[in-house]
Amino acid sequence: MTEQVLRRDRLLLILLIGLLFLLAGLYTLFGVGMRMTALEMTSMRSMRDMPGMGIPGAWSLGYALLVFLMWWVMMVAMMLPSVAPTVLLYSALLRHSGKATQVPAIAVAFLSGYLVTWAGFSVIAATTQWALEAAGIVSATMMTLIDTVAGGLVLIAAGVFQFTPLKAACLEHCRSPAKFLTERRRPGVTGAFRMGVEHGAYCLGCCWFLMALLFVGGIMNLYWIIGLAAFVALEKLTPWGNVLSKIAGIALAAWGAWIIAAAL
Repeated sequence: MTEQVLRRDRLLLILLIGLLFLLAGLYTLFGVGMRMTALEMTSMRSMRDMPGMGIPGAWSLGYALLVFLMWWVMMVAMMLPSVAPTVLLYSALLRHSGKATQVPAIAVAFLSGYLVTWAGFSVIAATTQWALEAAGIVSATMMTLIDTVAGGLVLIAAGVFQFTPLKAACLEHCRSPAKFLTERRRPGVTGAFRMGVEHGAYCLGCCWFLMALLFVGGIMNLYWIIGLAAFVALEKLTPWGNVLSKIAGIALAAWGAWIIAAAL
């Protein structure tokens, strides 16, 4: 009977993560509250700028909240596939430590803490978008860097970041979460939430520059969203993730240099 309960809890957790991913994906796809849907922006991806309906950077409080939600929900959709195995591993460790009855609440608290970290990133991303839009650097309509040279520089910087000690340390943590889950375990729901925030901070340190590439390809460009989400998952979950990270770094830097050379 106990094994049946444990299997049921695991299935419920998988369904919860799957439902959250589906809702976040649909929210992102239809660009709730935005001027255009992600499908429309993706189809117009070759247009780096076009006239908007208002003054660039003149955001209302309501629109600023919508932009924040756009970023956060998009991050949820992009990061859930790569964090799901860690949540399931954490729940398995809890079951084997005699806390099976607390697994659902503690696992949800851990995942909530993780997503709160990405909410903090989304505040910074939305604020950056507003500042760049007000400065005429980012298109108010297409949500992408207007100048291709600026995009090339971001690509080069993202490529260089792939070789930094910060990237290496954070990626190592994300690739081997078992040590963190066992050595840094905190009791109760509150402790699990704090663990989720801390684990999220490592993942943020690993991936934040990759997410900045959305300013290059278009914040709501589905090709970039899906491509970056897939790359993050491969980088964290596959045996060749470290090598893939370096290859991507070289490719990004080379791509950026080519864009700049072509524009000069």
